[in-house]
Amino acid sequence: MTLLYIALALVAGLAAGFLGARASAATLFSGKLKEAQEKAGLTLKEAEMEAENIKKTRILEAKEASLKLKTEQEEEANRRRQQMAQQEAKLKQLQQEIAKKTEQNNRREAELDSLRDQVNAQLEISTRKKEEAEKARKEQVSKLERIAGLTADEARNQIIDALKGEAEAKASALIKDTLDQARLTATKDAKKVVIETIQRTAAEHAIENCVSIFNIENDDIKGKIIGREGRNIRALEAATGIEIIVDDTPDAIILSGFDPVRREIARLSLHRLVTDGRIHPARIEEVVAKTRKNIEDEIVELGERTAIDLGVHGLHPELVRMVGRMRYRSSYGQNLLQHSREVAKLCASMAAELGLNAKLAKRAGLLHDIGKVWPDEPELPHALLGMELAKKYKEHPEVCNAIGAHHDEIEMTSLISPIVQACDAISGSRPGARREVMDNYVKRLNDLERLATSFEGVQQCYAIQAGREIRVMVDADRVSDDRAGKLSFEISQKIENDMQYPGQIKVTVIREMRSVAFAK
Repeated sequence: MTLLYIALALVAGLAAGFLGARASAATLFSGKLKEAQEKAGLTLKEAEMEAENIKKTRILEAKEASLKLKTEQEEEANRRRQQMAQQEAKLKQLQQEIAKKTEQNNRREAELDSLRDQVNAQLEISTRKKEEAEKARKEQVSKLERIAGLTADEARNQIIDALKGEAEAKASALIKDTLDQARLTATKDAKKVVIETIQRTAAEHAIENCVSIFNIENDDIKGKIIGREGRNIRALEAATGIEIIVDDTPDAIILSGFDPVRREIARLSLHRLVTDGRIHPARIEEVVAKTRKNIEDEIVELGERTAIDLGVHGLHPELVRMVGRMRYRSSYGQNLLQHSREVAKLCASMAAELGLNAKLAKRAGLLHDIGKVWPDEPELPHALLGMELAKKYKEHPEVCNAIGAHHDEIEMTSLISPIVQACDAISGSRPGARREVMDNYVKRLNDLERLATSFEGVQQCYAIQAGREIRVMVDADRVSDDRAGKLSFEISQKIENDMQYPGQIKVTVIREMRSVAFAK
């Protein structure tokens, strides 16, 4: 019984707990539901307020955009109205100007009409007077013709013929006498000056090229110069800038390079190395550096000695050094220092003969080719470069002009300039002074012959005397004696215009007429 009561009590307790829990859950659920509804209502109100704010903002923005667009349209309209007003003002101004010009043109036309009437009246008067004068002249001429028994044209022709013949005779005689006298005097004086100048100048001849030969006692030295795996010869070429050719040439090594100073440094360095016997890269660099310094000192000494020998004083040290460097330069095979010394002496002699400043002429002659030894090798011609260097080192203006004008790059402004140009041509054109490369020499001769044969009537042409003279054979049937003289002049002019050459070229045109008959 007791257990039954206990079981019933438990069941009743469980039921009461379940009901209480259910009631608590229902109460809790209803509270949360109410709270959720309240939150949803707040959220909805906030959303409605935010939507209202956004709507107001959008309306304000739309109003502002509309106001801005309206303002821009009004400004654009005002600007266009201003432009139209300006254009209307310009148009009115143009109309006023056109009206003024039209009025001026009308007034000028009226003035021109008045002037035209006056001119026509004057022309009528002049024509009438001219007719009257011509009538009177004809009457006078007819009277003279009756008296003289000749017409006016016949009398005029007789007078003209007589005067023409007399004038031609006197003019021919005068021209011949003048030309003979001028030719005799000019040729005599020119020959005297040039011959005496050349005779008083003694010059040594030196030929330089792009290759130097270094002689050795035996071929065993070639191996030492080459070194292990060629390191010695590579070091020597790098230090001197010269190509060293070791081939099968017996007892000789070839030094090849366009710079004579470098070739000389390489030759002397090789000589010292072979004499010493110690040949290795470090020793090579040391010997080349010493040799280069010795050569530079020798260049300065040579420039000073040349200036002293020629009596040219006050040269800038840099110009003295350039004069010394001329010893290692050549022009068409002619040593540049010897050429400059020769030109200086020729200039001094010629200036003295002409009564000019001999010292200034000698100075210009010595320095006329200094542009060829400037080491930087700019793009200017050597004459203009030499003139710039002379100006830089404060040389006399006449010396600067003579240097720059000796190849006609600039205009000559002093009497020394043509003397330097003439002496440069004399020194370069004398036989044996210069040597040309065979290909250039042959090409120049072929060009000469081709140029001469391009003229009509030329049968054959031969270049002789190393290109100093060409002889042109012409067809006697197609070229007359007078034409032959003109042809020689035309060929010489075409050579001057189309070719470059030192000195002068003599053009000889030969016309031969042969008549052959056979006696049977």
